Amino acid sequence: MNDVSNQEEHTAARPAQQERQISQQQAPGAWSRGHRLAVSVPIFIILLGMLVGVSHITAVSADIQPTGQTMAMLTGDTSVAFRTHAGSTLPTLNTYKVTQRYTTITAKRPSTGEIQKIRMLIREPKGAGANRPGVVFMHGAGYGTCDNSFGDVAYALSSAGFVTAVIDKPIWSTNDITRDYPASATIYDQAINYLRSLNQVNAKNVGIYATSESTWISSYLLQQDPKVAFQVLLSPMVFSPRQSLGFLASQDFTLVGAHSGYQSIVRRVFDMDGTMFGLKNFDLDIERPAAYRIPTFVAYGSKDVMTAQVEGARKILDLAHQAGNWDVTIRSYPVANHVLRLGNEADAGTGFADDYVNDMVTWMVGTAAGLNQTSERAAGSTLYQSIAVPKDLHADRALTVYGAWVHLAMVVTLLLTLIVAAVALVKKIVFLVRRKGPALGFKYGFGGALLSLTITTLATLLLFGGGLGQVIMGIVQLAWGGAPAEDPGMMYWSWPVIQVVCTLVVWAWSRVFTRLIEVAQTRGIAQLPPRKGAINDVVSGREPVLASTRLARVLFWVTAFAMFHVLLFFAFWGLFLY
Repeated sequence: MNDVSNQEEHTAARPAQQERQISQQQAPGAWSRGHRLAVSVPIFIILLGMLVGVSHITAVSADIQPTGQTMAMLTGDTSVAFRTHAGSTLPTLNTYKVTQRYTTITAKRPSTGEIQKIRMLIREPKGAGANRPGVVFMHGAGYGTCDNSFGDVAYALSSAGFVTAVIDKPIWSTNDITRDYPASATIYDQAINYLRSLNQVNAKNVGIYATSESTWISSYLLQQDPKVAFQVLLSPMVFSPRQSLGFLASQDFTLVGAHSGYQSIVRRVFDMDGTMFGLKNFDLDIERPAAYRIPTFVAYGSKDVMTAQVEGARKILDLAHQAGNWDVTIRSYPVANHVLRLGNEADAGTGFADDYVNDMVTWMVGTAAGLNQTSERAAGSTLYQSIAVPKDLHADRALTVYGAWVHLAMVVTLLLTLIVAAVALVKKIVFLVRRKGPALGFKYGFGGALLSLTITTLATLLLFGGGLGQVIMGIVQLAWGGAPAEDPGMMYWSWPVIQVVCTLVVWAWSRVFTRLIEVAQTRGIAQLPPRKGAINDVVSGREPVLASTRLARVLFWVTAFAMFHVLLFFAFWGLFLY
């Protein structure tokens, strides 16, 4: 009875097996090399065209013309002179011995109510008597304190009769890209008012000494406090941070020898809408005549690679004239860097350039005394500016949203790939130890192709990071007063190499997808209608296209998705602009 039943079941199953065999016999065989090429080329063109399109859409143009601007000075002699009264003499450097003391002020950030205890180092000319002029020093970028900032120049001014104040930089909970400039202006004004309150200081004769980043703050300060008497601006950042930093990066990328591809990154970065991430400082409204309505001394160094000197000097003169102020003195010193030093600022004991300190002190003394200047207003070496300030940069919300999505998606998919790959590795180790055979079961070489493409893509990503990192380090060296390397090395050759490798990776992926289509067709999936039972055979793993295990299939598609996002990342930064 059992034999009869088994025979009936066998007989019933035979038509289904015969039907599957007939379908498999009707399925097309392996493709020829020409057939594979004919399918690979269109896929390659579509993928590459998509990535080239992204690079073109995200490209940002910036007008940096004219290049090579110059502004001639009236004389090469930077010395400053005033018309003095008969028989009177002015104090000079080292006229007085200097004493110093510390005090502490409470700095409250108006926008948040945060409190920072700020130390203030007061230097005073010993025996100079009352009615002394005062100066408050304003920090540039970084995290300067009253002890490690302006020591030599503050001492020099105090030795010439000034009461000087250097404070810890007001930073609260901010960092270099989230500085609260209006709040900082309030605290510097608090320091000014402290000097004004001292018995030996003439409250109507307190000025400021601002350098680099703090010249953005000084614009707010002078709008808040019209009683500031005079100002020294060292390498002033006259334009908004978006324009100033865009100029700085564009110029310095060129100076260090970076490939033009890396230079295009600058324009994309400074076309971002920082307000989406809480960054509100890119478009400060600082170009105001009120910032230049008082006697102003402007100093530049010819090796300064951070400041738009020609356009900056012209803008200062224009704004000062709009405010009715013609008392603007410009000095340019050869060999000096961004902070008017003669060498790398990172090296201890680096001195000021030429006669800068003497010229500046003389100007301060004569101006504080209310004397008429007899020396030329513009003197020193010719100002030079390699490119124009990119004033057409603006906040592009659409570009920012897309860029944020690309970067976030790349990070998320790479993390997901790492997790799945870790699980696959553990499974593979377990199978090897227990000798259970293939752990993932990749078919038709898809496992090896996936591994090689992943390694190549990630290595290219590391090369991109290395090249960009070398560019940034080269710019830092320039900012500190160092010289660019004679051979730019990786920062130049890495870009075209990455472009070639990216193109080859796209071609390799097109070959992988072609192979997938080929195998799917031989399995009867890539036909209309699909072969009966073909989809179920693939899903169940009886006739796999990619791999016999679900983990391997998940690993393949997750990795492919992540690598595609890496290519989109490259496209966003312009690596598919040929």
